[in-house]
Amino acid sequence: MTSANMQLAAASGLLSVALFVVGAALVGLLAGSFWLGARVKQRELPRPRPDEQPHLPAEGPVREVQEAREPDEVPRTGKGGHALTPYELTNMQTRPSTSKSRPRWSRGSSGSFGGGGLGGH
Repeated sequence: MTSANMQLAAASGLLSVALFVVGAALVGLLAGSFWLGARVKQRELPRPRPDEQPHLPAEGPVREVQEAREPDEVPRTGKGGHALTPYELTNMQTRPSTSKSRPRWSRGSSGSFGGGGLGGH
């Protein structure tokens, strides 16, 4: 080994001090982040007490309503009229369907795009 390699391999006091300073800075940064997090948490509203929690209605739990619904018809333009743009359409509402039968997927279809079925043929 040459003397240049021996000098590079020897521990440098400056390098030890620099590593210690970097480590101390990281510990200080972590301590500061915990302190800042505690201050932010103190400014938050307190958690609700048990008597402030929501309660079930007197009638009991609300049940799910299952019904078939139909969309409103899209307005049609006259012959030679301009195509309707999205802002000319209203918020399309739905209404209860007169038919009480539930819609079903066609036979042999999974009902979703890319679901692996043959589709409606």
